[in-house]
Amino acid sequence: MLPCPLRLLAAAPVLGPLRRTVAGSIRRSLAGDDAAPPPFDLSEGDAGLFGPRSVTWAVHADLPAMLIGGVRALLLQTLHPLAMAGVAEHSTWRDDPLGRLQRTADFLGTTTFGTTEDAEAAIERVRFVHRHVVGTAPDGRPYHADDPALLCWVHTAEVDSFLRAFQRYGPRPLDPSGCDTYLTEMAVVARRLGATWVPSTADEVDAYLRRVRPELDGGRQARETVRDLLRGPGLGPAERVAYALVVAAAVELLPGWACRELGIRRLPVVEVGVVRPAAHLVSETVRWALGPSPVIEAARARADTALLG
Repeated sequence: MLPCPLRLLAAAPVLGPLRRTVAGSIRRSLAGDDAAPPPFDLSEGDAGLFGPRSVTWAVHADLPAMLIGGVRALLLQTLHPLAMAGVAEHSTWRDDPLGRLQRTADFLGTTTFGTTEDAEAAIERVRFVHRHVVGTAPDGRPYHADDPALLCWVHTAEVDSFLRAFQRYGPRPLDPSGCDTYLTEMAVVARRLGATWVPSTADEVDAYLRRVRPELDGGRQARETVRDLLRGPGLGPAERVAYALVVAAAVELLPGWACRELGIRRLPVVEVGVVRPAAHLVSETVRWALGPSPVIEAARARADTALLG
């Protein structure tokens, strides 16, 4: 939370124009100059896959934590050689790493806040793409994006990252039960994508990461992709400063072994003394500037109507 004096200032009418200016700058940085229409129908009375009272809604509604968690997830996902080969050979990640982050955000937004029909359509689009992502990794092993083991890896890297970012930078951390509920809820999406098993508690996530670690490797493809992702290509000077802080916060949340595999140098004193406080301040500024999301508020009203009906 913002300190009390800052909360009072944030509510002052005189700061309205400043808030709108900052919000416009943030939106342009994240989505470009043209405001995209909502990716799902807001008029239907349907609670979607989770509903507004779910932990998933609470976690995914927090933009700063989702940004930091999304970058952490991309960095962590590069460590699986088969998943990395599929991305390297069947996507534009090298040329547009931030585009992949945006597509992930769009998918999460639709499956979280959209109607059940919207969510199922988004899942089917991903499954259609996955059916065509096949090939051979540099180490000679075949890969297929529909492989339940790869789906489990990608899913776990994402939910672990979003949860850790929310616990560090969200408006209020979840208790252990809330963390497990989030993981259990999100397992629904993974199973609909074709995973046969995914971790559904924090303990299961930790055990899975220990078990899969021998399969992970920061090879050439991973390190090249991480280098591009850390640079944030295509950003202007102002956006680059903000992005650098998001990246630093994401790296600080990675386990040490992942950073060593990827060749990422860390300075713990700087991370704790500079990165964390700065990331907290920026997160609070973004929340203050943007305020409640109109799209999420409309989705909440739509879902609440369905639940009351």
